[in-house]
Amino acid sequence: MSEREVSCDPREIGSLFLFERLSPEQLGRLCAEGRVERFEAGPVYTEGEPATCFFVMLEGTVVMYRRVGADDVEVSRTSQRGVYAGAMQAYLGERVPQTYVNSMRVTGPTRFFVLPAQSFADIMQEWFPMAAHLLEGLFFGAKDTQRAIGQRERLLALGSLSAGLTHELNNPAAAAVRATAALRERVGKMRHKLAVIARGPYSREALAELIDIQERTAERVAKAPALSPLEASDREDELADWLEDHGIAEGWRIAPVFVQAGLDTDWLEQVAATVAADILPGAVGWLNYTVETELLMDEIDDSTTRISHLVDAAKQYAQLDRAPHRVADVHELLDSTLLMLSGKIGRRVRVVKEYDRTLPEVPAYPAELNQVWTNLIDNAVSAIGSAGGDGTLTVRTAREGDRLLVEFRDTGPGVPEEIRDRIFDPFFTTKPVGEGTGLGLDISWRIVVNKHHGSLQVESVPGDTRFRVLLPLTAPEEQPGTGTGTGSESAEEPA
Repeated sequence: MSEREVSCDPREIGSLFLFERLSPEQLGRLCAEGRVERFEAGPVYTEGEPATCFFVMLEGTVVMYRRVGADDVEVSRTSQRGVYAGAMQAYLGERVPQTYVNSMRVTGPTRFFVLPAQSFADIMQEWFPMAAHLLEGLFFGAKDTQRAIGQRERLLALGSLSAGLTHELNNPAAAAVRATAALRERVGKMRHKLAVIARGPYSREALAELIDIQERTAERVAKAPALSPLEASDREDELADWLEDHGIAEGWRIAPVFVQAGLDTDWLEQVAATVAADILPGAVGWLNYTVETELLMDEIDDSTTRISHLVDAAKQYAQLDRAPHRVADVHELLDSTLLMLSGKIGRRVRVVKEYDRTLPEVPAYPAELNQVWTNLIDNAVSAIGSAGGDGTLTVRTAREGDRLLVEFRDTGPGVPEEIRDRIFDPFFTTKPVGEGTGLGLDISWRIVVNKHHGSLQVESVPGDTRFRVLLPLTAPEEQPGTGTGTGSESAEEPA
């Protein structure tokens, strides 16, 4: 017996709620195969180490921790006799990693009943075979269910993104189709006007002047300044008056087109000084078709460019043709996700970006971080919608020590304090039936904490809810045991 070991009293062991229904023979076996140990303040076991023992507290205070990035985060503290921790899944054997999923420390002298993991597994199988089978089925069944519903969560997100992307693509595509039809009509009229000019009494020099004016007008369209509505209205009135004074019919219809192209009365005066008065109406009509054609081609160019940007955003979001793990700019990931979700965000939610562009790229799994952004943005939009639909979503990036912060802030009703500790639990959701699976935040927690060695936190008051994602700026060394566990697996007290 080591200095820390003390005698094991079957009566004391039997007084614990975990063992209160065992027979004297069973309690005797527990004392024979296990031991009672006294620990001074300090660590009992550490997350990621091989799970060799099952611990049941006899007296004292225990504190449970989970590793989050480079920090140990306290998740529970209790002095209740009989709470247990350690190798609780030993009866599952090699089918699951037999490592401690958290760290346990004691704050002062504490006594534990300590049972070797193999003895715990043997006793469970021998004394409680039906319970062991039920627990085994529950454990693996929950894993399978979580995996299946996680896939459904991804499919739901994909469906939402597809609908939003289709909506966003439809607008520029429809605009390009309309502009193409109008362009075909204008080109037809230009051909007709050209035929009229060719049959008219125009000299070769006059035609050359018209062509020169056409080229200079096209160049001016490309450099048209942006005008305020009031400035545009005033210029339209000036142009309409000028056209009317020079005997050009329907000047009120031509004036808005010329204003959009950046033409003014000074330009028209140059045209009038260049061509003879008898051909001025034909020259203005010819320039009108030229301007309309250039504007329509600009519209088609803008629409197709918009479609190209949407396709690039979809490719960026899905991380096609890219390595699963690489250094990435979180701002590019955020922008692609916001663009993909713009249809769902809608017009009633104002999106504010507060980016610190000086932040470096970070080592990450970009496609999976995009899934985190999707879940957090979707939750924020839903929260704003539940408060009436009008609100603000603020996406902020900053540096906090040796980590990069991505914060999503919404003006929704907030997360009630009584459920704040449960929102990262699998299957927990506050959304109406059929609108949420309760896995979005659980999946996000796993991606951020387990895969990126970061942290995911929530701060909430009515009108100001913030989900904070903290990512290491450099690739951390792989922490043993970080590949398993969820935010809810740290709970050690029995229900």
